[in-house]
Parts: sequence; C-alpha cells; structure tokens
Amino acid sequence: MKTRLSVNVNAVAVLRNRRDLPWPSVTGLARIAMESGAKGITVHPRPDERHIRRKDVWDLADMIRSDFSGKELCLEGYPDNRFLALCEEARPDQVLFVPDDPSQQTSDHGWDFEANDDLLRKSISVIKNSGIKVSLFVDPDPAQPAKAAAVGADRIEIYTGPYGGCHSDAAQAEQRLAEVVAAANAAKEAGLDVNAGHDLTPDNLPALIKAVPFIREVSIGHGFIADALIYGFEETVHRFQRAMGEL
Repeated sequence: MKTRLSVNVNAVAVLRNRRDLPWPSVTGLARIAMESGAKGITVHPRPDERHIRRKDVWDLADMIRSDFSGKELCLEGYPDNRFLALCEEARPDQVLFVPDDPSQQTSDHGWDFEANDDLLRKSISVIKNSGIKVSLFVDPDPAQPAKAAAVGADRIEIYTGPYGGCHSDAAQAEQRLAEVVAAANAAKEAGLDVNAGHDLTPDNLPALIKAVPFIREVSIGHGFIADALIYGFEETVHRFQRAMGEL
C-alpha cells in the first residue's frame, strides 16, 4: 500500500479571506492538487469561518463527486452539533475529530479519551450511521490507539507536530519519530488504519514513510502551501509524492 497525500487547503482560504474577493480560489487550487495526483482534500470549517467557510465545504464536495471519482474529501473539526450536522449534510468520505477549542490557531494535541468518552462515542455513532469513516486525532503515544478503537474509531491520525518541529535537531527528531512509530504499531495491532499529519515536509517524510510504510494517508497543509509559493501547486504535489515514494 502506498501512502497517499491529502492536501489541506485551509491556508488558501486564509489568504482569500484577507479581501472581499473570490481569489485565490479554494476549489480551483484544490482541483489543481487533485489533477496533479493528490488523493484528496482536507479542510477544517471552524465555527468562526476564519478560513474555510461552509460554502467551501459544499463547493468542494460537489466538485469531488462530479469530477474526481476515487478522490476523497476529509472534514476536520470538533464534534459539536453544528459540525456533526454539516458532516451529515455534506457527506465527506472521512471525518477527523479533533479536540480543538475555537480559539486555537491549529490542532496541536490529541484527544483525552477518558474526559471525552461519552462525547466521542455518541459523535462517532452519528457519523458512522451516515456511512462515513471516522478518524480521531491522537498524540504520538502507544497507549492512545486502543482507546480510539474502544470508542469506535475506524482510523487515527497521529499528531506529528513534535516530530516536524525537530527540523534542526537530528537526534531529537529520531526520538520523536520513534514515538510516532510506536503509536502507529499500536494502532495496527488495534485494527485501526493509520493517518498522520502536522508539520510534515519533503525533508522529514522519507524517514517517516520508511519507518511506518503502512500509513494510509498524510494530511499536509502548512508545509505544502509554503512550498507551493515557490514551486506552484502541481510541482509541490509531485515533490511530496516523491518524498513519500509514490512517484
């Protein structure tokens, strides 16, 4: 199984929202990414719509259904009633539940399963009843995947921020990578699919994929958009695919 790339286009929406204009186009750049080989698109429609708006979700869902058979839309968010209703209406291929406070700039920690057991069980049941796969954001800790499986998740996404943050410290990066590997192996043992995301780049992806070749998907936003400013969307997809061994 080859690890596939899902491009997070939240940052495209951030740039667009600086002006009352329709560009840069979230759907237009998502289209280029998928035409260039990306497996799909990830977006996080936050309550304040500070980047992705509800309309973007509908536009992306319609585009993928009509023009990109086999590609996937992943909606990321905190499982409140508003988000659950949006997922039921838009019917993405995958939903990623993250434990975000609305004021957070980005997802930066995994779930506390003990404190959120009831919330997660009920929310996962709602989404799975709609025929949608559910992933849970977890810290790189081998104790967490079994807890995700226990509440009903199909997949986990391992938070790779600590690993990605060691870009200038090889010894620390090796230690952080070992934590990700341990969590991934625990997820495999628990019967869960494994995704990964946060601060992944063409420089740190090869070691990750080599160590965990069964990662199903990496969701990449900040590093992707940073490279796209230099190389463009199409070539950036190819850069990440090469780093992942997909090309």
